[in-house]
Amino acid sequence: MELAFTGQVIEWRGPSPYYFVPVPDEESADIREVASMATYGWGVIPVDARIGAVAFTTSLFPKDGRYLLPLKASVRKPQGLVAGDKVAIELTVRL
Repeated sequence: MELAFTGQVIEWRGPSPYYFVPVPDEESADIREVASMATYGWGVIPVDARIGAVAFTTSLFPKDGRYLLPLKASVRKPQGLVAGDKVAIELTVRL
């Protein structure tokens, strides 16, 4: 399953800060339809993602009926991404 969307980088402050892009409602609904085939436990969904020139592999986290795409420093820093930035994302759910 391939998806493309635009989202805003958010920061979650825990013991150490984490950055995510929430997957929009419509795309989250599409992912939920295949979640049982894709998840490897705890509801996380393995994906391949691309933001600009940076491609990466990660897992979506379920949160409040949607999913969050985590952004590691190795993804954010080369592009200068900070909380509040809007980004275009290409996403492939690994089934």
